[in-house]
Amino acid sequence: MGVSGCGKTTIGKALAEKMKCLFTDADDHHPLANIKKMKLGIPLTDQDRIPWLQILNGLVQKWCQQQLSAVLACSALKTFYRDILLTNTDDKIVRLLQSQFDILEEPDDNANYITTISIDNDPSSIIDLIYAKNVTSTEKI
Repeated sequence: MGVSGCGKTTIGKALAEKMKCLFTDADDHHPLANIKKMKLGIPLTDQDRIPWLQILNGLVQKWCQQQLSAVLACSALKTFYRDILLTNTDDKIVRLLQSQFDILEEPDDNANYITTISIDNDPSSIIDLIYAKNVTSTEKI
């Protein structure tokens, strides 16, 4: 998770390549109505995001059912976004424009599905850190 432009896609693609697994960018799954709003420069509301998050949850559930490892790059800014994203799943979600920072809700210390990695590291180091904290200890993301 992370704000726009923080490197979710860059890091996610490289991590998926290292893990030899699927990669999906959440932005590729927005409903047409959301795409139209974004093209007009209109920020999405929570209500706009719900169908998108439900689509993403369906993808995550499918991967879980098929026992596939995957990396999903998704902003997941609010707790209730992450709750929708993780409904009926047990996998980990790894990893904001000013409006995104304004609504960002930090995960609490008990959010065991979050791995925090500083973006101050270079992409290769970030990938190694994520891999070490998740894949080597759980053999699955």
